[in-house]
Amino acid sequence: MTAGIPLEHGLLVAAGLFVIGFIGVLVRRNLLFQLLSIEIMLNAAGMAFVIAGARWGEADGQVLFIFILVMAAAEVAVGLALLLRLSNRFGDLDGDSVSSMRG
Repeated sequence: MTAGIPLEHGLLVAAGLFVIGFIGVLVRRNLLFQLLSIEIMLNAAGMAFVIAGARWGEADGQVLFIFILVMAAAEVAVGLALLLRLSNRFGDLDGDSVSSMRG
């Protein structure tokens, strides 16, 4: 398993993935790429939970990762439905065009 991988190395990889996802959310204007970046961030958090759980020999990290996967699946379902709706209404998925929407 992960007995040979030091805790710090695994957490650094998870932190790197989280930073990549965060930069993707901030930099990209396309809403589909922003959703993909959020998925990267959620997977990085799940990886940190699994690595920490493996360090102490507990299954808690894997259970939390399953909850993160369920939350990510719900986010994808709602997010893609919203993207389809916005694409039909505005013709593109640019984040700036959504800011012109009024309640």
